[in-house]
Amino acid sequence: MKVKKFISLEWDAIAGIVAAVVAIVLHLLHVVDEQVILSIVLALMALLFINFMRHARNNELTAEQVDHTAHAVSRIQSALKHPDVVLVGPLHLRSANEQFVRLMSGDTIWFNVCLSMYKPQPLFDSLLRPAVDNPMVSSIQFVLDESQRDLWQQFIQPRIAACSGAGKVREPRWCRLSKTVSYILADSQLSGGTEALLSFWGEPFMAQTTERDVPRFIFHVQRNAEILPHLVELERGCIGVHQE
Repeated sequence: MKVKKFISLEWDAIAGIVAAVVAIVLHLLHVVDEQVILSIVLALMALLFINFMRHARNNELTAEQVDHTAHAVSRIQSALKHPDVVLVGPLHLRSANEQFVRLMSGDTIWFNVCLSMYKPQPLFDSLLRPAVDNPMVSSIQFVLDESQRDLWQQFIQPRIAACSGAGKVREPRWCRLSKTVSYILADSQLSGGTEALLSFWGEPFMAQTTERDVPRFIFHVQRNAEILPHLVELERGCIGVHQE
């Protein structure tokens, strides 16, 4: 290791510095005259110029290698196919929900979501209020099972009414939903396309407790995923229930 470090030293620059110091000392001692000093200075300038040119060429070669590597990495990344669906587990469930509602935009659909999840005030404030108050969201359309009507009227609707963006929340479409699928569909400011948070009622995706159903796993459906049109059709095919 020491040998390699010794060899890598700039010996031409060191030799030039030593020669310059010797010349100055000799001149001060009146051993050499100014003509000799001038010749040494010119030689040192030539030596420094040659050293500069060598390093400049090395820098050009390094830049070419870096550019070639960057293009190779770019080709590899473009060839990789991003997953259509990403599974989100319990550790990242809340942060994934918060990020999704914070970055959503346009018209949004909340299909067969579990309203008991928004019943605690802290969860409402972190998971639903940001979507209601998000200025990039044009509308929020809930499509809910008839069994959740009381929960909506007693807890969720009054809290939404207190939000600044309450006017964008449409009257829920009440349906008899036998399907176990649940999702939030919206455009994403991050990807520029439509995405969804997809979940399912029941084990193992949702844990049922005495107070409320608690999601365990959700699927983050990415833009251009083949399942997205099917989710839209699922909402359109929902048959409404007339309120008595």
